[in-house]
Amino acid sequence: MRVLILDNVNAVAENNLKNAGIEFDVMKSQSEDELCKIINNYSAVILRNTTKITRKVIEEADKLKVIARAGVGVDNIDVDDATKKGIWVINSPNGNTEATAEHTIAMMLSVARNIPQGFDNIREGRFERSKFVGVELLGKTLGIAGFGKIGSRVAEIARVLGMEIVVYDPYSTEEKVQKAGGKKVENIDELLPLCDFITVHVPKNKETIDLINSDNIYKIKKGARLINCARGGIINEKALVKALNDGHIAGAALDVFEAEPDIKNSVLYNCCPNLIIVPHLGASTIEAQIKVADDVSLQVADVLAGKQPKTPVNKI
Repeated sequence: MRVLILDNVNAVAENNLKNAGIEFDVMKSQSEDELCKIINNYSAVILRNTTKITRKVIEEADKLKVIARAGVGVDNIDVDDATKKGIWVINSPNGNTEATAEHTIAMMLSVARNIPQGFDNIREGRFERSKFVGVELLGKTLGIAGFGKIGSRVAEIARVLGMEIVVYDPYSTEEKVQKAGGKKVENIDELLPLCDFITVHVPKNKETIDLINSDNIYKIKKGARLINCARGGIINEKALVKALNDGHIAGAALDVFEAEPDIKNSVLYNCCPNLIIVPHLGASTIEAQIKVADDVSLQVADVLAGKQPKTPVNKI
């Protein structure tokens, strides 16, 4: 049995596999065609979110027993086809929680106080303080779409900062939201006009693509600010650019976009001065990368030893 490690997964994964007596190869991110040529050499794949495990790759993978995502989201893996072929898909649902929640707060503060724009101003040799008047978080209402581990942790931090919390999550209970000091609403359109800041923490799927879109973005309170540290496409990018450029949305901070990593061909590229965008840094902390690599590599070793994984995404 041999494991393929892709996408710069932390080296703790290699150590865990060595300790389990499992051989492995470490490679950079691979294209679909490159993967198809080599995938049948492996019983398991460990990856982050750059390489895509598509239907075509899975069709070639006769030895594959488990695909392990060192992180939470599995939208770069064809889970349905993996399931049909009897391949486990596992993730690490807890390892990125703190990193992504803290990053969300950092992005919210950045868009509230125009920190990147102010930095650029100084770097260009200017000192135009009056251009960058921001807003405080104290007393503002934060809308959270998705109240799982990350969304609820964001709420906890935001409450310490003195924010009011409104939550949309059809899978969360009223009791859980109230315990966190928030108010639960029944649909996204009910949440939008109530909030000064809105952040999304939902998985990307058929239900959540374009959750905020051209039909409802103008239901958002004028002057509100949006944050997306989940997945590109949950907030419709064309609708967001229009609302930013016409001043309805005061600002947005995005960690993610639809065409990653090809930012130059994105509608978001240099589209407006009130947009902050960074290259998918939500889970990019030393601590988070160690946690997720440790978690999924131990599960891979278990699966290859004939045991059940601890956090499967699918059912085999």
